[in-house]
Amino acid sequence: MGVSRQQAAENRNAIVAAAERLFRVRGVDAVGLTELMKEAGFTQGGFYNHFKSKDALVAAVMEKAMQDRADSPNAGSLEKQAARYLSTAHRDNVEAGCALSGFAGDAPRMTDAARERYARGLAAYLERLERMIAPEGVTTEQTRSDAIAKFSQMVGALLLSRAIAGTDPAFADEILEAGRRSLVDALDDPAA
Repeated sequence: MGVSRQQAAENRNAIVAAAERLFRVRGVDAVGLTELMKEAGFTQGGFYNHFKSKDALVAAVMEKAMQDRADSPNAGSLEKQAARYLSTAHRDNVEAGCALSGFAGDAPRMTDAARERYARGLAAYLERLERMIAPEGVTTEQTRSDAIAKFSQMVGALLLSRAIAGTDPAFADEILEAGRRSLVDALDDPAA
């Protein structure tokens, strides 16, 4: 007895979801198909019913992760966005946190298709951030440059904090706080 189209789609989605969780926590290269399919609740042989290769799966994961990122609500202001992004809750939730920071280390080693999806997701996020921070009388180019700098600062602070959270939690929290404070201070002093 065959699997219905709906069941096949649900199975594929379960594989993508399991892959996304594992890839975020361990990295794409560190996850094998056997472990992945076990996490998804299937046998390894079933993988090829859904994907031609692991690279095809990685591209599907990037597509889903970037779409989820695009569908996530805006925080409303840079101050609120920085507070959420540079929080201990976000830092500690690697499995479901921002896909842009979660996959930043893996992206350079991905296929062109997966990197293209990542780049589209990054561009879409930066466009939303530009709209959030656009001051009157400032050129589009300057606003874009500011959005890139601010997001780079948030991602950098988050990744550094994650890197040491397990060994030096106080220092990790200090990094998050310094990142938040720097972004808020820049809002108070536009010349900065």
